[in-house]
Amino acid sequence: MNATVIIIFLVIVAMTLVITYYAAKKTNSASDFYTAGGGLTGWQNGMAIAGDYLSAASFLGIAGSIALFGFDGFLFSIGYLVAYLVVLFVVAEPLRNLGKYTLADMINARFNAKKVRGAAALSSITIVIFYMIAQLVGAGALIQLLFGIDYLWAVLLVGIMMTIYVLFGGMTATSWVQIIKAVLLMLGTVVLSFLVLKNFNFNIMEMFTQMKTATPHGEAYLKPGVKYEIPLDTISLMLALVLGTAGLPHILMRFFTVRDAKTARSSVMWATWIVGIFYVMTIFLGFGAAAFVGADLITSTNPAGNMAAPLLAQALGGDILMSFISAVAFATILAVVAGLVLSGASAFAHDIYGQIIKKGEATERQQMLAARYASVGVAAFSILLAIFAQSLNVAFLVSLAFCIAASANLPVIVYTIFWKKFNTAGAVSAILTGLISALVLVSVSPSVLSPEAGAAILTGTPLFPLTNPAIVSIPLGFIGGFVGTLVSREIDEKKFAEVKVRANTGGFKQL
Repeated sequence: MNATVIIIFLVIVAMTLVITYYAAKKTNSASDFYTAGGGLTGWQNGMAIAGDYLSAASFLGIAGSIALFGFDGFLFSIGYLVAYLVVLFVVAEPLRNLGKYTLADMINARFNAKKVRGAAALSSITIVIFYMIAQLVGAGALIQLLFGIDYLWAVLLVGIMMTIYVLFGGMTATSWVQIIKAVLLMLGTVVLSFLVLKNFNFNIMEMFTQMKTATPHGEAYLKPGVKYEIPLDTISLMLALVLGTAGLPHILMRFFTVRDAKTARSSVMWATWIVGIFYVMTIFLGFGAAAFVGADLITSTNPAGNMAAPLLAQALGGDILMSFISAVAFATILAVVAGLVLSGASAFAHDIYGQIIKKGEATERQQMLAARYASVGVAAFSILLAIFAQSLNVAFLVSLAFCIAASANLPVIVYTIFWKKFNTAGAVSAILTGLISALVLVSVSPSVLSPEAGAAILTGTPLFPLTNPAIVSIPLGFIGGFVGTLVSREIDEKKFAEVKVRANTGGFKQL
């Protein structure tokens, strides 16, 4: 622990607290709390989406995965980036036109049923918790490395800080923390990439040539199969990453923070460029860590490789650069956890409490109070689970959240917008089939059970061979929605027609 690290950390934390203080003054209604009053511009929301999306998994997890597994680690970058095409062309505009605060609002535009809203809220909260576990694991490893604080206390510290941001600042504070964090993260990544390329004489071909002998894997490092030996596992992972983004509640919620569908599209375009440039640079971070830090030091510091980027910064730029990169990584985790807590809290307070328990008659004050209590509950449960996931790579943990989002949320979004026969029974069965199948398969997969002690959460023989079950659970989600619809035979074509017009135009028209 040195003075530089402490000063940079305190500056960034103080900056976020100041933003929260001023945002709290402007958070006077439920709309302000959930969606910043719908007042963000395209570039602002695009930066905030990028800040939300470029999480600990992106900065810490992918750098570590590429450093340790080469091409197989870069699969995460490819999947996360391509996923934005699905968001841009399939869900961004219809969601903005149909929704109000949450994913359940969007679905409820067509199905005014409590069970649909409850199922959607349950799915959203589950995804948020999985995603938060990854961020808290990254935070714990980072604080442990820098300050020598025990992992447990590090996780508690981050969870408490971000709960405070959400409790008082809501979406306005969260958005501006994410915008500032996105700028800092891009700056840090550009500096690291420059230093890595400098050490390879600014010759990318030379970099790839040297990497063939820079790791124990040899030439296999640049080919698939180092980590994912089963080709089906690779396909399953890519399905989860590419389709999962379109079902992530904290990303979808961002389309409600702008005034119209045109601004929502603009947001996604801004986010796609920022995210795309970042993920290209993860190659330099991973290769640099493998070449100039080494797998032995990376794994001895953190077995999952989550500290590859800060260690690379120390190797190439000394303590000052390491302090800056670590502070940026910490800000990354703070911003993303804030967005996640807000998303989970809104699913509970707005959908379960406001619409189901209070039957839509809750006052704005009651909703905001419920959201703040829910923020504490979501954070506490995630912290508890994160304590047991210390040995897992954060990029991998996030891929499980993507799997659940693609399995439970994406089928119901696609069916709601594009299938006129889709009904309430189909919506509930799609969400629950996707959610339950993903959770069950993950719980009996090598991600949770491993014969090698410490390699997974529990010691045991896995019953399902794939580390990510998306290739099975995503089709099951679509099949569940299809079968549920046909079995029920309940059809409201007029409602579908209204929803279709509204999804395409932003308002109801005379049909």
